[in-house]
Amino acid sequence: MNSVKSHLTFNRSQRDGILFLVLLIVLMLGLLFFADFSEPGADSIFAEEVEAIQRKFDSLKLLKQASERQEIYPFNPNFITEYKAYTLGMTPAQFDRLKAYRDSGLWINSAEDFRKVTAISESLHLKISPYFKFPDWVNRPKSTRKQRFDRELSPSEKKDLNKASKEALTEVFGVGEVLSERIIRYGEKIGGYKNDLQLYEVYGLSDMTVEAVLKRFTVKEPQDLKKYNVNTATASDLATLPGIDFELAKEIWEFIRLREGIDDLAELQKIENLSDQKFRLIALYLYAE
Repeated sequence: MNSVKSHLTFNRSQRDGILFLVLLIVLMLGLLFFADFSEPGADSIFAEEVEAIQRKFDSLKLLKQASERQEIYPFNPNFITEYKAYTLGMTPAQFDRLKAYRDSGLWINSAEDFRKVTAISESLHLKISPYFKFPDWVNRPKSTRKQRFDRELSPSEKKDLNKASKEALTEVFGVGEVLSERIIRYGEKIGGYKNDLQLYEVYGLSDMTVEAVLKRFTVKEPQDLKKYNVNTATASDLATLPGIDFELAKEIWEFIRLREGIDDLAELQKIENLSDQKFRLIALYLYAE
C-alpha cells in the first residue's frame, strides 16, 4: 500500500512539470482543431455546393412566384411559346403535345380542343381557358360558317365589290375584320377596283381567300387600266406597279434588254424572283408589243 502511495506522490517540481505538459497538450490540440477548420477541405466544398443549389432554388422559387402574380392577357393558344406555357403552369410534356399537334398542320379551335390535345388538369383548364382568344370566324355560329362554302354565284347574283360592306365581306370564309377593312381601304386608295384581279394586290389576302371573295363579289363596272408596253417601259415605270420594288423592276428591265424585247408577257415568268402572284398582278398593267 505504501509503495502505491509513493508512486502517486509528487513533489512541487514534478507537479509543475505535469501541469505544463497538460497545458502543452491542450494547446497543441487547440491548434490542430482550428487548423482543420481554416483549411478548405471537403466539408467546405460541400457547403459551397449546397449554398449554390440553394441560391438556384431560391431564384426559381421567385420566378415561379412572379409568374403566378403575372396578369394574364387574352391570347391565341395556337401560338404560345414554351416560356408562355411555363408561366401558365403547363408542364413540358403538355407543351410538347401542343407543339406536335400544331406541327402536324392542325389547329386548336376551342378551349375543349386545347384540353384534349395537351391533357392539362381540369383546374388549370378552368384557370386559363377564359383568356383564350380565337379568330372571329371560329366563334361564329356553325350555320354562318357553313354558308361560306356555298357555290359560286352567277355574275348577276354577285354583289359589287366596290360597294361591299365590312359586314358582308366578313361572311366570306377566311376574311375577318382586319382583312375586310383592308379590302375596302385599298379600293378607296386606288379610286375603286377596276378589275377583279386587283383584289390580289391587297396585302394579307391569300389566293384561296381572293377566290372565295370573288365567288360572291365582282367589279360591276370594270374599267380599262393604264398599261405600259413592257418593251419600252423604264425600270422606274415598272417600279410603280403593285408589288414590284425597284430591284425587281430593274431585273425585269434587264431581262427584256438582253433579249432585245419579248413577244409574250409569259416570258417574264422565267425570271426567278418574279413569283406567279406578282406576275399575275403586273400582267394587269403591261402588254408586249
